[in-house]
Amino acid sequence: MRYIWELTGWPHWQWDAEHIAPMLAAAAREQGRLLGRMQGLGFALREEASLRVLSEDIVDSGAIEGERLPMDQVRSSLARRLGLEAGGPVASGRDVDGMVELMLDATKAFDRELTVDRLFDWHAALFPTGRSGMTWIPVARWRDAEEGPMGVVSGPVGRETVHFSAPPAERIPGEVDAFFAWFKTPGPLDPLLVAGLAHLWFVTIHPFADGNGRIARAIADMALARADGSAERFYSMSGQILRERSDYYAILERTQNQGGGWTSPCGWNGSWAACSVRWPALRMHSSTCRSRRNSGSGSPRSRSMPDRSRCSIVCWTPSRVG
Repeated sequence: MRYIWELTGWPHWQWDAEHIAPMLAAAAREQGRLLGRMQGLGFALREEASLRVLSEDIVDSGAIEGERLPMDQVRSSLARRLGLEAGGPVASGRDVDGMVELMLDATKAFDRELTVDRLFDWHAALFPTGRSGMTWIPVARWRDAEEGPMGVVSGPVGRETVHFSAPPAERIPGEVDAFFAWFKTPGPLDPLLVAGLAHLWFVTIHPFADGNGRIARAIADMALARADGSAERFYSMSGQILRERSDYYAILERTQNQGGGWTSPCGWNGSWAACSVRWPALRMHSSTCRSRRNSGSGSPRSRSMPDRSRCSIVCWTPSRVG
């Protein structure tokens, strides 16, 4: 079984521009209308709207991973860091503060270069205790080969379904360097497409033992903030992903169940293809949840896999590629 990162030409992207152009144009129009309306509001109302959207985005990003972050704590932590009084004096835990710090760094400092050190800072913020649930994980460093192949699986322990196997650990530094170079200067691409490709590319590399999904969404939010030219957030990508999670997982299962070869609903043609981005429903979704031994929800999660032969190809989006 071969994976998309093993194909000749990786990571050069191909996509059906004619198919996705109308969706990107429609999304850009809606973005412009939204941002235009927000600019017509007073400063206090825009401030409150951005605080609410950021709070919901953080809570929903955690919920995608099966993690419940209290909204009042998230809002209070954000308000303190933004110098606002709207959040109220609610104490927040280290896990909440870490996710808030990650998101604020990604969106408020969207024009800063993405580097290894910055990613490591984000990862350390996500796992301040060095644990993912009950498990020790390598924090602020890439996953290592000792853990075996890293995969995305779902289902209860002992009856897992494997959706994807990531590149081996020894390839991570080179893969990340190539990603950074592209993200710094992606060329004349639609900004929404850049956000979707960045998300897809990062979760394919899957460089960390855990937290890849949350960091991938932060990178996408960073790209969207760059596209808007504003650190204020008035729409939530994670919220839309969470609302469409069931459809997304269903597509993953249908792709997997097709068996061997490169047949899939996405229409792989033997080279890398970037699947369509549907807006305002951004469908580039990481599908990784926290690695918990007691998880029985069926939600996909990252995990080391001792037997790669069990893995099947996965298409990372439900949209069609020509």
